[in-house]
Amino acid sequence: MSSAGTRVFVARLAGTAVFDPIGDQVGRTRDVVMLIRDNSVPRAVGLVVEVPGRRRVFLPLTRVTSIDVGQVISTGLVNMRRFEQRGSETLAIGELLDRTVQFVDGSGSASIEDIAIEQQRNGDWFATQLFVRRHVAGKGGLLRRRGETLVVPTSDVTGLAHGGHAQGAALLLASYEDLKPADLADVLHDMSTTRRLQVASALDNERLADILEELPEDDQVAILSGLERGRAADVLEAMQPDDAADLLGELTDEQAAELLGLMEPEEARDVRRLLAYEDNTAGGLMTTEPVILGPETSIATALAHVRRQDLAPALASMVFVARQPLETPTGRFLGVVHLQRMLREAPHESIGAIMDSDIDAVTAEAPLLQVTRLLATYNLLAVPVVDGEKRLLGAVSVDDVLDHLLPEDWRGLDDEPPAAAATQGPTPDDGRTGGTRG
Repeated sequence: MSSAGTRVFVARLAGTAVFDPIGDQVGRTRDVVMLIRDNSVPRAVGLVVEVPGRRRVFLPLTRVTSIDVGQVISTGLVNMRRFEQRGSETLAIGELLDRTVQFVDGSGSASIEDIAIEQQRNGDWFATQLFVRRHVAGKGGLLRRRGETLVVPTSDVTGLAHGGHAQGAALLLASYEDLKPADLADVLHDMSTTRRLQVASALDNERLADILEELPEDDQVAILSGLERGRAADVLEAMQPDDAADLLGELTDEQAAELLGLMEPEEARDVRRLLAYEDNTAGGLMTTEPVILGPETSIATALAHVRRQDLAPALASMVFVARQPLETPTGRFLGVVHLQRMLREAPHESIGAIMDSDIDAVTAEAPLLQVTRLLATYNLLAVPVVDGEKRLLGAVSVDDVLDHLLPEDWRGLDDEPPAAAATQGPTPDDGRTGGTRG
């Protein structure tokens, strides 16, 4: 074990690689588990480590041999059971950063920006110091976080053991800024209802929309219902129309009608159209916003369109070609141009010259099974959806089909432990016996 007196600031641990004794990476640190009781120094008992498969597991600090800059070294014995937070436990990064605490000398309040945990001579880890920013009074007596920063002993403040004040989320989000939407959705899913809404409220509309699309329906409804109505409508506008329609379908008719009325008319129009279709049909699965261009468009221009950052990879795999108007429902649907074909041709060529006009399309009423067979038979990533007059209504992508084929609770299902874990010897106890970890 590291020498006594080792001090680590927990915010800097987020994302730090965890290695076994022979140098193989086990995972990455995502949080620090702490036990906080009134009138006692908070104790750190373990790390939440994300291992392959996006599984989060508990690593007791008793099985950490060293914590250095940029790495954590463990004994290599990792319990692969999914981490589940107990009621007596607090997540340092997820719940304490940005928390408001009061100085015991009565000099005011401050927000926690980091926490120092220090190893004692007996091997235990305690939160000995806090890096905080003082609150200063602004106009009307409102508190602002522009005061001085200072490092104080944890014994100099109160409020760590409970979240009596509204907790911000800026520092938490900064520690998770490298996560993909699906990974951050997993983090939110594991939070308490209150903390989940706090974090969601701190996200910008585009980021929150991306994350909502990755969350289970119950979490989606809880977050959207907790937002101010105008903000909720803005987030729905930032979502893909098919995902927004799915989410509105989980609300009451009154709630859905209110939010649709607050959305921009054009955005609401697309969502209303999708709500009219049955869930397990092409119309209920499709997005109304694939890449649609006219046949005269150059390949260079088409490639610029599929480079859009907000475009899902499946929809970026092909361009749908139609006559004017190019918004759905379009003029007559002509065919598709595959990305690989565009990459092989001269940039000045028109996409109409290399268009695949033999691709099979489905109607909005086509059942899920028909769409699935078409995707599998022709190795497609998206299928066009047309009406009786051959106008393009939208496209069904393979990721939308998978969402409907998998069990409703697939996001919460445990993955199989990585094969590498099986080579680490017997699965150890995680230190849960006796009511505490470690």
